[in-house]
Amino acid sequence: MPLDPVAYRPYEDPDDFIREVTDRIWVQRDVSYIVDNYEPDSIVHGGLGTVVGRDGVIEGSLMRIAGTPQHIGQAEDVVWEARGDDAFLSSHLVFSSDPDLVDGKPVRVRKRTIANCLYRRGRMVEEWVVRDELANCLQRREDPDEVARGLVFRKYQGSMLEPAPADVLAVGDSGPRPDDFRPECEMVLEFVEEVWNQRRLHKLPEFAVRDLFLHTIGDETILRADGYQRDLLSLVAPFPNARFEVRDVQTNHSERYAGLRVAVMWSMRGTYHGTPSFGPATGAPVDLLGVSQFLVQGGRIVREVRVFDEIALRAQINGTRGDGAFAEANIY
Repeated sequence: MPLDPVAYRPYEDPDDFIREVTDRIWVQRDVSYIVDNYEPDSIVHGGLGTVVGRDGVIEGSLMRIAGTPQHIGQAEDVVWEARGDDAFLSSHLVFSSDPDLVDGKPVRVRKRTIANCLYRRGRMVEEWVVRDELANCLQRREDPDEVARGLVFRKYQGSMLEPAPADVLAVGDSGPRPDDFRPECEMVLEFVEEVWNQRRLHKLPEFAVRDLFLHTIGDETILRADGYQRDLLSLVAPFPNARFEVRDVQTNHSERYAGLRVAVMWSMRGTYHGTPSFGPATGAPVDLLGVSQFLVQGGRIVREVRVFDEIALRAQINGTRGDGAFAEANIY
């Protein structure tokens, strides 16, 4: 079923819509445009929890823009997929390299953000946004532990409290989806289950090319199977019982972005009782929201871009331990 232009009007298509609307708000600084762009009862889920209502988005956006007035977010990818005939779900990968002063010296702070946005008839209904705040801390020479101790995890609401969809290729958190690129989607989901969840790391070469790239948090780029395996082990070692639940999937094929990309929104749930990477273990549960965009060529994974907020994860762990002087944080 073709997508009605009412879903992205007055722009050319959802890709153009997402890039232009984001630029208008974040680069041209038309903060008031959020009133026209978001539904009054829109819902946003981030690393620090859920904010309900457009006012929270306006306030949070204003604070972020004021904090980095030189910010330019560049669209690195837009993976969009229809949700019915008047709506679409986009996975917008944003790259920034903003100038800043650190200890009196000019530096460029490089980081990525992925915003999964559900638009219906041109209005934002629900959003899932993850930012690489670890990269922000490291490049500004801030202590991630200290930054996290000043934040409070406000927990999730709404769809994030529901069980993960039973058949995510039919219906994800954003609703029913078209059955596009099923073989490639099934391959990616099998990869997540076999390699991420079952820890059959030796099977990675069955799903990915030899020259695999992983762009991940901390502005890190990891190469080949060995690097990928090591990175995954370091992620799950603090949470040995962690399981990755896939909450949504969307696909898009575009020459502009090198072909077929499969975007996967996931939640890692486990307990912090393993390697004490974030201070003394608590044995308490964690709920980590993340998004991975996979580039698939010839039926194999060529690249993954993975974004989640490690600083928010630290704040979540700190909250169960009672560490720090917590303050209300800008979820958006």
